[in-house]
Amino acid sequence: MTEQTIYRHLRELRSHFTPPRGFTHPEISDGTLVMTMSPRPRHQLTAVDIRDQLTAQLPGGLIVAEATDTDDESLGTLRIPDVLVVPRAAMETDDPLDPREIVLAIEIVSPSNPDNDYRDKSSDYPAMGIPHYLILDPRDGTWTYQWGIDTCGGRPAYGNRLRKQPYGTPLAVVTDIGTWKLDTGALPRYSRKDMMLPPAPAPDPDAGPDTGAGG
Repeated sequence: MTEQTIYRHLRELRSHFTPPRGFTHPEISDGTLVMTMSPRPRHQLTAVDIRDQLTAQLPGGLIVAEATDTDDESLGTLRIPDVLVVPRAAMETDDPLDPREIVLAIEIVSPSNPDNDYRDKSSDYPAMGIPHYLILDPRDGTWTYQWGIDTCGGRPAYGNRLRKQPYGTPLAVVTDIGTWKLDTGALPRYSRKDMMLPPAPAPDPDAGPDTGAGG
């Protein structure tokens, strides 16, 4: 069975699949269905903030879309970027979006499966022909920007990376169409509850101040 046959089978299965409560509709990568938990409100607020910043800077004919299926049957891959910049005309289709029409894909890291954004999509997106990829991480308030598809290693990969820059660090996405500056300083960050962590322990009211003096 070829990769394309497996992919078509998974696409058919996906079209009749109802995700369990609390999970998103699955993506397809490496012959498997990939599921993540439904986005938290701060995840969606990040998407709105970035969408609004980009929309104000884009030239005519380009739009910012959210959560849109894009696939490459030859790779057996279907992904759903959180935010993407794409020509408006490319969205006039009954099929998943052609990934080679996407100028910029943005992912907002999910607390439940960060490797899907950092590792897997960093491999899938250049292979799909998406030239710019931005990762926003509300867990620690950082961004990672990758661009410039390089095929020297035999498989497409991003040739340039700015890794784990703190929110507030100047960020400019430089494309053939234009340069778009994004302000990440005010983007929301996940709470401990968002990240499924227990509440932080309350301070002990009976504990005296720590003077740092030795005993």
